[in-house]
Amino acid sequence: MDIYPKTPGLPGNKTKISFFFFVSLGIFIIGIPFLGLPSKAELILEENLFIQEKLLFLNENTLISASNPSNPAKIVKKLPVIVTAYSSTPWETDDNPFLTAAGTGVKDGIIANNYLPFGTKVRIPEIYGEKVFVVEDRMNWRKDNYHFDIWFPSYGEALNFGAKETYIEVLEG
Repeated sequence: MDIYPKTPGLPGNKTKISFFFFVSLGIFIIGIPFLGLPSKAELILEENLFIQEKLLFLNENTLISASNPSNPAKIVKKLPVIVTAYSSTPWETDDNPFLTAAGTGVKDGIIANNYLPFGTKVRIPEIYGEKVFVVEDRMNWRKDNYHFDIWFPSYGEALNFGAKETYIEVLEG
């Protein structure tokens, strides 16, 4: 005689099914590390390493995509521009001469413009070849949208650069 109540529609016993289900589940959970499956922490670490491989850190405060020679940056548009230069001197900037309008510290590769959004990447191929500049600063409101200002570490270098008519390449993303 069976002392366990029968579950309608199922052969066997409800208690026996529950017991075997939980035992099987426990064996499966305990066995996961032995199967070589990655844990959630390992997946997150792997994803972060993948992201870090694809990004470059510039002076601790700017991230830009690492260039890939097999997948060059796509040019969104070319613009005829006037390029000048500035430095972190009080008479050329505001009261925080070492801080850009985007809130980052000045560094090589910073360019100022009133037309393009912060973070836009541009190249000036006739002057700098493949070097990528990032728009992180603004200019005086009287400057034209097609005027760009490159940051230099010294007033003498900025003055020596002068003004140049050229074109820029606005890069994708």
